[in-house]
Amino acid sequence: MTPESDDSLVRKSVNGDLVAFKLLVDRHEGKVAGVVKSMLGAAEEATDVGQEVFIRFFESLKKFRGESSVSTYLIRIAINLSLNEIKKRKKRFTFFAIEEEGIHVPSQEEKKDLKEMLEYEFNRLDPDFKVVATLRLIEGYSTEETAELLQIPLGTVLSRLSRAQLKLRIGIEKHLKP
Repeated sequence: MTPESDDSLVRKSVNGDLVAFKLLVDRHEGKVAGVVKSMLGAAEEATDVGQEVFIRFFESLKKFRGESSVSTYLIRIAINLSLNEIKKRKKRFTFFAIEEEGIHVPSQEEKKDLKEMLEYEFNRLDPDFKVVATLRLIEGYSTEETAELLQIPLGTVLSRLSRAQLKLRIGIEKHLKP
């Protein structure tokens, strides 16, 4: 038995079929969670944003025209909500954000662990660079798919990806120097 298409499940969901909507959630929650956690880290807010993505999707089902895939639509919602959360964090923690960006010196243990260094530097990226890096490097979307998801020109995706990679490399090299 072949699984039901997303389009069919959306139509059923619009007509009030909650089982169909649950199937959509089950089908796409992993990808949404991956994008949100890449953008926000493993913070409590990431779980909240992930849930909010599906609430927003449910509320907008009647407006969903199917011009893009359900996956693309959900990822776009996830990116927008994650960017909103990043803005909220900056407003709430202005003092701490300044400290993290300008004063924080990683411990010796962090310097030894490449994964932690990369996460640290990744979280310092400007949100425009971070979202492109997340989609391309972590989620594996093509450059064209990334441009479509973000609704920006292909050249902008390539430029932001290049700049994000450069900033990550410089940040990691800074930690590795004796």
